[in-house]
Amino acid sequence: MRTVLVTGPGGAGRTTTAAATALAAARQGRRVLLLTSDRGPAPEAVLGVALPAPPVRDDESPAPWAPPVEVAPGLRAARIAVGEHFRDRARELQDRGASLFDLLGATPLDAEELTELPGAEPLAILTALRAAHTGDAPWDLLVVDMPPAPETIRLLALPEQLRRYLRRLLPPERQAARALRPMLAQLAGVPMPAQRLYETAERWEAELAAVQRVIEARSTTVRLVVEPGPVAVEAVRVARAGLALQSCRIDTLVTNRLFPDAAEAPGDTAGSWLAGLVDEQRTALKALREEFLVDAVTVCELPHLGRGPRGAGDLAELAGRARSTAVGGTGIVEGDGLTDELDGWTGPDPDGAGSAEEPDAWSVEDRIATDGVLVWRLPLPGADREGLDLVRRGDELIVGVGPFRRVLPLPSALRRCTVSGAALRDGALCVRFTPDPGLWPRTS
Repeated sequence: MRTVLVTGPGGAGRTTTAAATALAAARQGRRVLLLTSDRGPAPEAVLGVALPAPPVRDDESPAPWAPPVEVAPGLRAARIAVGEHFRDRARELQDRGASLFDLLGATPLDAEELTELPGAEPLAILTALRAAHTGDAPWDLLVVDMPPAPETIRLLALPEQLRRYLRRLLPPERQAARALRPMLAQLAGVPMPAQRLYETAERWEAELAAVQRVIEARSTTVRLVVEPGPVAVEAVRVARAGLALQSCRIDTLVTNRLFPDAAEAPGDTAGSWLAGLVDEQRTALKALREEFLVDAVTVCELPHLGRGPRGAGDLAELAGRARSTAVGGTGIVEGDGLTDELDGWTGPDPDGAGSAEEPDAWSVEDRIATDGVLVWRLPLPGADREGLDLVRRGDELIVGVGPFRRVLPLPSALRRCTVSGAALRDGALCVRFTPDPGLWPRTS
């Protein structure tokens, strides 16, 4: 199933773009599911339909969203059940820890006392992504209206981070001693809390691995939305670098709410004021087009309708007036608007054979014969030197790009080397490694 995650700076029009993309795809015959975690009025206003409140989750309806409603033929939309998902997981965790509560003499919280905590939304969205790809999904395309870009980047990094924490806190070698725990539990007379702890950790590991596979799949891409302007350009650069750090692929940059080229009344004060905004917007649009098209990222332009889009009619007009530019075999070519890049992203996942361009994305270049070094190339388009941070820690490389960080396990060859330098060139961080004579294999 094709998956498109729509994000961008706050207020850029993520919900409108997600809805218009979903509707345009449905009008081409695709079966589309649109999910949103926004609990405000925006999704219902944009879609023109009421999204029902999520019911209490049960075993017969494991999906963490409300029943989807039809927006148009082929398109259904639903709201992710953030609060219900949190309470469901909290009750489950309490049930698994019942023996520990009894041992400590503690009283579990009642269902009415469970109040949603910060961080509940990312976990609910990740659960929804995994659930949508479980079993035989009846959809051709999943479009997810994501939170603003900074929150989305941290959300997409969460499965890998949490799996690393689990491995550090509960390493596999300690789990080998679990065979002794039933005997210890009989001797102590109470269930051993560690047994439940390891069982829960194993289940979490399996769930996190499943959602990480969805995020890293070739069929999953990010659609970045921006309303062009001086501040927005810098925000998009930071977001692009953060997404690249997490190996997330951007299929399209959507420039939203574009004013017409000429003001209707250029001679009066209102016309001059609007002309200034148009010039500012076009300057930012030109910069974004140059930065993204050079890396073969499609750029889609959505016009300002002169009003806030409301309902399927406005969304259809927006999709119909969308114009896109892509890089083809003959250079820059005109695309098909919002439906560009919905095809052609299938193929083996990262843990399989990969695509033709995937192996070079994070490649290690052997320059030992000429320069005595190995170079690890990490594509980070949008990054700047001042915002980069690089730390070697054992067999890991900690890379920071602005407010985002990622812990990367070193390829086996680089673990026997020392970091001898790094440079940012042509949108890629090139880290140089010098072989350690004490660890590098000797040649006769």
